[in-house]
Amino acid sequence: MRIALDPQMLRTTPLLELPDVVAGMGYEWIELSPREDFIPFFKHPRVDTATVRAFKSRLADAGVGVTSLLPVMRWSGPGEVERQAAVRYWKRAIEICVELGVDTMNSEFNGRPEAPELAEAMFWRSMEELLPVFEREGVKLAMEPHPDDFIELGLPALDMIRGIDSPCVSFLYCLPHTFHQGDDAPGIIANAGELLTHVHVADSMDHRASDGLRYITNPPGNTTRVHQHMEIGRGDVDFDEAFAALAGIGFDGVLTTCVFGWDDQARESGIRMLDAIRRLVGKHFSGDAVSGAGAAGTSRPNFPQTPLPDDTAP
Repeated sequence: MRIALDPQMLRTTPLLELPDVVAGMGYEWIELSPREDFIPFFKHPRVDTATVRAFKSRLADAGVGVTSLLPVMRWSGPGEVERQAAVRYWKRAIEICVELGVDTMNSEFNGRPEAPELAEAMFWRSMEELLPVFEREGVKLAMEPHPDDFIELGLPALDMIRGIDSPCVSFLYCLPHTFHQGDDAPGIIANAGELLTHVHVADSMDHRASDGLRYITNPPGNTTRVHQHMEIGRGDVDFDEAFAALAGIGFDGVLTTCVFGWDDQARESGIRMLDAIRRLVGKHFSGDAVSGAGAAGTSRPNFPQTPLPDDTAP
């Protein structure tokens, strides 16, 4: 099992300096999410081949690997122009992935939830073009349902992945999306079984609490999706039951720290999360599932596993 860092809170760190910073935080792996100087959200990649090769060299020097790249493109529409552009952007992103020597890409279904049939039709059209490229290049794809995508729930996402029916396509479970994808981490994880290859680890509040009044958005009845990516212990996700479920299926994939929103605590937060994840693995998995895993700990919702500075509390 590998523990990676999503360096979103380090996005202003120059790309070629990122490996040393991540190594200094104790991580051996990065999941490279969208960056304006690499592969931005919804746009053509900005990085050139020379920079990709330089980045690969810096990674080797720092002893840091890349578990996956995470492009997010409008490959499910809402319009055909956007879809065609997304396919072009994806093809270039796959080239970058291969040049970097990375064998996995993660992404979201995207598309509009108010028009799911149209979005699904566009998604399949895109997959018809892209799946042969993934398979030819030997690049795996892990898919996650996301709030405000045309697929938001965990079990329907798994059904869609099974419908793709390709050994290179698997499932990614995002813990901070728990309350948007069915609030049943153990059930979804068990249903996924060997299809589950990647887990995003962060906490989130249950937006449905207090009769839906935990968060008030106006006008009433709007379709805004609210969630956070917080440190373990700051929200309502039950990490004990989730990690017990992961152990139950023999999970041996990637666990990515993906805390957002506290840029001023980026390095400290990443270090605390690495310790908290190691403790959860040590508690629920037998043996040395992760090299250097910490001692067993507790993980009750809203109970911090590592000290949290008072001045950064949400």
